[in-house]
Amino acid sequence: MVPEFVGYFLIPFCHLVKMKGFLLCLALVGFVHGQSRLGTYNLDATISVSGLSSGSYMASQYHIAQSKKIIGAALFAGGPYYCAQGSMMTATQACMSMPTSINVNTLISKTQSYVTSGLIDALSNLANDKVYIFSGTRDTTVVPGVVKKQEEYYRNYVNAGNIMTVYDVAAVHGMPTDFYGGACGTTNLEYINNCDYNGAFESLNHIYGGLQRPSAGAALTGQLILFDQSEFFKLAAPSTYGMDTAGYIYVPSSCQSGARCRLHIVFHGCLQAREKLGDKYARNTGYNQVADLNNLIILYPQAKSNMSNPNGCWDWWGYSSIYYANKNGYQMTGVERMMLRTQGQY
Repeated sequence: MVPEFVGYFLIPFCHLVKMKGFLLCLALVGFVHGQSRLGTYNLDATISVSGLSSGSYMASQYHIAQSKKIIGAALFAGGPYYCAQGSMMTATQACMSMPTSINVNTLISKTQSYVTSGLIDALSNLANDKVYIFSGTRDTTVVPGVVKKQEEYYRNYVNAGNIMTVYDVAAVHGMPTDFYGGACGTTNLEYINNCDYNGAFESLNHIYGGLQRPSAGAALTGQLILFDQSEFFKLAAPSTYGMDTAGYIYVPSSCQSGARCRLHIVFHGCLQAREKLGDKYARNTGYNQVADLNNLIILYPQAKSNMSNPNGCWDWWGYSSIYYANKNGYQMTGVERMMLRTQGQY
């Protein structure tokens, strides 16, 4: 196998060649990395996001910044948009365990300043969106009080009837499922909890409505594909921005056959990326079973640890850029390009 780092030199070269050569070059990059090129599908415009912990913060950032395109968000164990305010200390203290230190009015003011500067979409887009918020009663990592600050933040923009909160499951920090993970009330290193509660279905059903419920741990009919993330980062290797060279996408057989499908983007939490868990998060959190029955494609972008981010968290405090929470953030633009590719627009 050709060394992976060679791909970083091939990607800029690909942009210098003509179209046929460009496609062949990208194919070679995929060979170098052992990954496929992210595909294009028959998608409608109803795109949604979800995330756990740092992924919840990232999902909220992406929802707020891209509200023209995102119609709903499912947020597990995370606090409000721009909570960290560019500070790792604030992120690890106030935004995890000190809710009384979080001033939502300050965060709203910052949000408005981003709108004024054209760095996020108009907040009026959020009014009719669907938002799902989850916090386990035994979560001591991101305490329920912090999560309730996220609800307080969203109530400034989203119609109250469109916000669903779940605060009564006796879960520790993690993604709740009905078929996989550690005991619901006991911390495990995968941060996936078997709570007899299908968080993926409940949240997606709130966003879209009328979905078919899968049986617990139902066999999958689609394909989980490892794709090359490197082409979506232009200035440096993905690891520079805390991103992996590869991500996952789950495509049901119906969507592979050309059916009209919808896109949902899932952001894992810290210590849950490919470098730590392989494809366990992408396979075992319940999203794919929901996707199979409801013509949903699930995109799992992958963050990665670096010196500024040793636990492979998404950037919700500014380790990659001061623009981390708006459209100019490196992770934000990378994920946007992935989203556009699936729609055939990139």
